[in-house]
Amino acid sequence: MSEPSATGEIDLHAKQVAKFRLQDKLFHFTTQLFALVVLAALVGILVSLAIEAWPSLKAFGPQFLWTNVWSVPDDEYGALAAIYGTVVTSVLALLIAVPISFGIAFFLTESCPLWLRRPLGTAIELLAGIPSIVYGIWGLFVFAPLFAEYFQPPLQNLLGDVPVIGGWFSGPPIGIGILTASLVLSMMVIPFIASVMRDVFETVPHVLKESAYGLGCTTWEVMRNIVLPYTRVGVIGGIMLGLGRALGETMAVTFVIGNANRIIPSLFAPGTSIASTLANEFGEADPGLHIASLFALGLVLFVITFIVLAISRWLISRSMGSEGL
Repeated sequence: MSEPSATGEIDLHAKQVAKFRLQDKLFHFTTQLFALVVLAALVGILVSLAIEAWPSLKAFGPQFLWTNVWSVPDDEYGALAAIYGTVVTSVLALLIAVPISFGIAFFLTESCPLWLRRPLGTAIELLAGIPSIVYGIWGLFVFAPLFAEYFQPPLQNLLGDVPVIGGWFSGPPIGIGILTASLVLSMMVIPFIASVMRDVFETVPHVLKESAYGLGCTTWEVMRNIVLPYTRVGVIGGIMLGLGRALGETMAVTFVIGNANRIIPSLFAPGTSIASTLANEFGEADPGLHIASLFALGLVLFVITFIVLAISRWLISRSMGSEGL
């Protein structure tokens, strides 16, 4: 009587194993399909951009990247002014946002009273949910006039005669321009970077910080020697997330950058970016080189974003390699 029972139990176990194996294969296939769909969409976007941009790339060649001309009546186009505006505004925004975000994250995780930590953290996260067009409207109608009246003249008086950098602060204080766009962008990316930094700072084991405090370290020494090395990968990821947001921002930059397709070596001067050029001209572009050049700008922005992500992955891999991970 025991042998049939044992045989039945073995058969039941084999059926369960086969069922679980089928479920694992189905789950693996489903998740792999999701990943392939994303990859196919990425490749499809790249190919479609390249196809649409081909007439412009064929007409202007590689010189399209470093030509400082964008003339619709003459049907001559170059991406240098838009690339310059995109890179300069994004880098300046990052230079402003990273120290502020670090200070916010440091305060929330180390110095903030418990009763204030949650509402302040929630308020910072809510800033990330504000639509970019709201930032643009606020920047154009509120921030730009105040900046032109109360900040640009003092900056010109203070730094206008300084060698090398004095030219960066020349020109009429009209409020809108490269620096204004950078400041608005920095306000937009601060919530993202600060939230990521705060979350990764909170992952540091308390025993490490308590041990450092026990040895007599100050709060800054704990942050510099314990928290930052432990969370270096997450901090880099948060900074690159902010840079990616700044590179692709459209509406806020369009409102305050001035939309001038030229390069002037002054942060007060109007400029343009790839995203703002696309937003301003795509709806009214004529078929031919104009619309092909706009697609080429989109392709350039795609490549710049890809390069930024590649650098981010390289920095993260290098940091993990130095830690022996």
